[in-house]
Amino acid sequence: MLAEFTAELSHIVEDPARLLTAPAVLDRLSHDFYWYSPILREQLASRNGDVAVLPVSVHELLAVLRLARRRGVPVTLRGAGTGNYGQCVPLEGGLILDLSLMDKLEKITADGVAVCQPGLRLGALETEARMQGWELRMYPSTLVKSTLGGFLAGGSGGIGSVTHGGLRDFDTVRAFEVATLEQEPRIVLHEGPAIHEILHAWGTNGVLTRIWFALAPAVEWTQLTAAFPTFEQAFRFTRSIAADPAWSKRLATVFEWPIPSFFAPIKKTVRAGQALALLMIATAQADALRSAAEAAGGELTFIGNYDGPRTQPLLSDYTWNHTTLWAMKSDPAWTYLQCGFSVTDCEEQFRLLRERFGQEILFHVEFMKNGDGVVAPIAIPIVRFTTADRLNEMIDFCRSIGVFVANPHVNCLEGGGRFRADNIQLLAKQKYDPEGLLNPGKMISFHKQAVAS
Repeated sequence: MLAEFTAELSHIVEDPARLLTAPAVLDRLSHDFYWYSPILREQLASRNGDVAVLPVSVHELLAVLRLARRRGVPVTLRGAGTGNYGQCVPLEGGLILDLSLMDKLEKITADGVAVCQPGLRLGALETEARMQGWELRMYPSTLVKSTLGGFLAGGSGGIGSVTHGGLRDFDTVRAFEVATLEQEPRIVLHEGPAIHEILHAWGTNGVLTRIWFALAPAVEWTQLTAAFPTFEQAFRFTRSIAADPAWSKRLATVFEWPIPSFFAPIKKTVRAGQALALLMIATAQADALRSAAEAAGGELTFIGNYDGPRTQPLLSDYTWNHTTLWAMKSDPAWTYLQCGFSVTDCEEQFRLLRERFGQEILFHVEFMKNGDGVVAPIAIPIVRFTTADRLNEMIDFCRSIGVFVANPHVNCLEGGGRFRADNIQLLAKQKYDPEGLLNPGKMISFHKQAVAS
């Protein structure tokens, strides 16, 4: 059946270079950065798709989906493959739908909304937006490579979230069009609250085809790093900047030692044995920030302009989950968790974790505005992996002391802590993908409905 399916695809895809069957290519397109997790590394390494297609138009995409539905072939979506949870790994083989060639920026409206296709790279959007007086509200540390569609399907926030919140908040995602995998695939517009049917659903219930994404007025930014003798000093200083609306900031990150020692390319910014704060602040406030850091006991170790995604050094390359990558380069035994700490009791939670797990956990804290407008410590701690049982013990203990954990070591929406309690993602899958062919196995609460005879 697969040979027949591939032959039929060749009649839909005009350019044979966009119909891929070479094993090495399929292996590359079947994987993302799931190997950050030693658990997922073992589970997903051998999973591969059987054929890949790179559509260039909505018309072509719908024809491919129509054929997949008729043939009963699983469809797994892929952007740039920069995710960390195996979102784009095809658990049941079938078709890989690579949307990277649907990458047009149609326009940026007068009120700062980018209208674009899902394969548009975030770095390209940031560059063009800044030329027109706008910038991304938020972006992952994989700015240069990530696609907007992949970010909406699998991301939550990133650089900029300290001011603008996460992808679900403050009307950042204005609307999008989605292709369904019903018996007759169609395009459905989602806007307002309806976006939450599809947002962060890993491509399990629809295919993003067109996106309206709100931007922010461009700011002239300066990057800074400051070293502090203790993590407590660095954390309190960084929190004070993050939480104070008087500071115009895009990034507020703090690392305890020895995490800064992992950042080999920017080793001149590091002081041995000291914690490191990394910030992106409005250039007009850079001198004031230097004075504030020094008054708090810190030493400014780097200052430089941000000139767009190609800035060198680009300090956001060491934040969010890029921090984990640098740790793993230093020692492959490191992995990570994704945690939300209490706004008021976070330092006590840090103490309890250190008391229980010692140097098995290293604190890396990002700051992010939540949906209520409160800036909270969102941590991506580095943890030393020994066994799955020990890792789960750490997760259970975090939750027992009030630390939220979105488990990055599971390959399903529900287990990762990002599934909506109102079940609208599940209801959307039942509506738009009734045969369960979109990224099967990733939404484990979905069960195909039996057809009455």
